[in-house]
Amino acid sequence: MRTFTGGTFVAVTFLALTGLASSTVAADPVADFYRGKSISMVIATAPGGDYDLRARLISRHMGRHIPGNPTIVPRNMPGGVGIQAANYMATVAAQDGTALHAIMQSMSTHQALGGAGAEYDTRKFFWIGNTTDTPNVINSWHTTGIRTIQDVMTRELVVGAPGQATNSVYYPKALNDLVGTKFKIVSGYPGGNPVNLAMERGEVGGRGSNSWASWKATKPDWLREKKIFILVQIALKRNPELPDVPTMIELAKTDEDKAVMRFLSADIPVSRAYVTTPGVPADRVNALRRAFDATMKDPQFIAEAAKLNMDMSPSTGEEAQKFAESIANTPSQILARAKTILDIK
Repeated sequence: MRTFTGGTFVAVTFLALTGLASSTVAADPVADFYRGKSISMVIATAPGGDYDLRARLISRHMGRHIPGNPTIVPRNMPGGVGIQAANYMATVAAQDGTALHAIMQSMSTHQALGGAGAEYDTRKFFWIGNTTDTPNVINSWHTTGIRTIQDVMTRELVVGAPGQATNSVYYPKALNDLVGTKFKIVSGYPGGNPVNLAMERGEVGGRGSNSWASWKATKPDWLREKKIFILVQIALKRNPELPDVPTMIELAKTDEDKAVMRFLSADIPVSRAYVTTPGVPADRVNALRRAFDATMKDPQFIAEAAKLNMDMSPSTGEEAQKFAESIANTPSQILARAKTILDIK
């Protein structure tokens, strides 16, 4: 039988414990990296809207599912209707997994159309997950008397739009050209909330685009009191909650027109998605994606989302990545026709 002296036993024990500690540390480098750190959640809008409320909700819950349990700190960065924040993520933010971004839905489409001012490439972001595939919608205000998209075929409807090169401009412009509607677009509002105020004041008679989920979460009283009417939905198929509202694709008359409308609707599956920067190590990307997935199933998160009347139909980061890449890689002939219709030089 082999025996150990006291000194030998202590030395062997020390080495064994040291080896165990080393292996434990090596087993979870992601936790070691995030422990004691904070993650910035960059939000491309001003406080108060759907993008902001969702990002803050996720920030309150996702950290406990990330190894090391970092704190997630929301940071609003409005500007350029999403372009400023996307550019920041591509060119300034640390590429180590300590920056998340509630990316504006239209960023992939904007890039594909030539992307004035865009310094980002959505294909190079790592997509962490998406909270909903809610459709976008165009609405009228109740005082206009316009209730359906057919009404806009015969009567002018003035709609407000944030920015200049945004979905709120593109959707009504495409419908005018391809379907024969009579939308008059007043663009340049700094955000969605100012458009809502303009509707209330009677400056415009509708909004060029907002998500259905956003209306439900931020203005449930308007829906309940029938202050707004949903005219058309932008989606690949009709949302079950809007069974009588046509999609833009349905309204298009030819296959070529439908292809353009399908391109403009292609970002709906990433309506409220979250990305991190290029260059993040693969193990951290995977940890962030799995933490997002776990958050979507977290009872505390689900309960708070329900309390906020927030629509949730999540998809994984891997799924969101595929949608973003497919939009950016849209065939050139479809992009050329879309640019002509939307008057993009």
